[in-house]
Amino acid sequence: KKNKSKIVVVDDEQDMRSFLEILLRRSGYSVMSFPTAKMALLYCRANPFDLVITDLRMPGMDGVELLKELKAIDKEAPVIMITAYASVDTAIDAMKSGAYDYFTKPFNIDEVKMNICKALEYRALHLENRRLKQKVKAKSGVESIVSQSPVMADIFRIIKGVAATKASVLITGESGTGKELIARAVHVEGDPLNSRFVAINCGAIPENLMESELFGHVKGAFTGAVSDKEGLIEQADGGTLFLDEITEMPQRLQVKLLRFLQERSFRRVGGEEDLYVDLRIVAASNKFVDAEVRAGRFREDLFYRLNVIHVELPPLRERRTDIPLLAEHFIGKYTAAHNKSVKSVSKEALERLMGFHYPGNVRELENIIERAVAFSTTDTLGIESLPSSLLSYGTSASLGYDLEVPDNGLDIEKTVEDIEKEIIANALKKAGGVKKKAAELLGLSFRSMRYKISKYEIRED
Repeated sequence: KKNKSKIVVVDDEQDMRSFLEILLRRSGYSVMSFPTAKMALLYCRANPFDLVITDLRMPGMDGVELLKELKAIDKEAPVIMITAYASVDTAIDAMKSGAYDYFTKPFNIDEVKMNICKALEYRALHLENRRLKQKVKAKSGVESIVSQSPVMADIFRIIKGVAATKASVLITGESGTGKELIARAVHVEGDPLNSRFVAINCGAIPENLMESELFGHVKGAFTGAVSDKEGLIEQADGGTLFLDEITEMPQRLQVKLLRFLQERSFRRVGGEEDLYVDLRIVAASNKFVDAEVRAGRFREDLFYRLNVIHVELPPLRERRTDIPLLAEHFIGKYTAAHNKSVKSVSKEALERLMGFHYPGNVRELENIIERAVAFSTTDTLGIESLPSSLLSYGTSASLGYDLEVPDNGLDIEKTVEDIEKEIIANALKKAGGVKKKAAELLGLSFRSMRYKISKYEIRED
């Protein structure tokens, strides 16, 4: 079987080039040879290659300079150096600059063949690793997230920029906006093959169990601790620990988590040994964390430790251009899952989907599409498959107010004021008491919001 690997040979001596060409071609490799490093570099910039074998000492650009240029083209491509000077210094210089290996003239042919085989195996391993990373990123990275909105494009840039670091990330946004999806993308854009993504919902585990779940415990630490147990922090060593609904974490554990973030060491429950890990913390909350800090429910120092990189996910109603894309994506997903033949959405159904407010965000849209696909009997998803809550949205009934004028009449100014007061109170509640955010939700200026809160004597707690 012929080997398809492409090898580039660089040597200013014609005899050495000819010798290596014959040797390599007989072994089944594809070979290109050049008398100067500059000629080889021009070729490598324009063509794929798997291995470069270059002389160390050449007129003009030498082997080490060529090596550095080649690493800028493809940092994983192996380079083998040839030298007639069997000095330790030249070998060390080449290896420090990233050479895979070196051998000296005159050399043993079997040894050369073996070195080339090993270098190409190294190359194949890196190419497979790269392919697997691309596959994982396509499945769970930024590329897997369905969006064309500018605000999400900005978030994707932040994720890619921070992925290679260990900086803590805090993701905020309403329920259903995809906070865990973003957390996984942060992990995957980093080093997805050699590390783990470990998730815990801080609001789903009883307080008395959470410390052991996070930090682990030693045998005999408490009743039922029959053996040592590794905590989630240890399991995530080298990878990412995702703390969902972080504001639900009890105060006592907030202190312990802060200490861990400061020192990167911890002890298991009942343990006396300090354990060290290297991981990234990604935290998420559907609440306004700064409001939780002001209310005294969340530690300010922990907030600053977690909030190194802040990603705020917009609600679906603020990225409506994504609705058709998401609908198409979910139709494809659930058509296959439910063995249906739905291929598209009718114009009327899409208009209804575009006009809905989605309190449950992307998750709610996904549920609506799954239900519609399940009920659909044709290849086009029509409004008959959509839920009644979506179809009635925007009507007086859906607003929760009786807009009929009673027989004995009504005071329109007072009625409008009552409705306005209720809407503002609801916006404040939704914004966690943050006036600026509540004003944004209602499209008001901050000054107008303060005036209306004062006018209607609305409590802000």
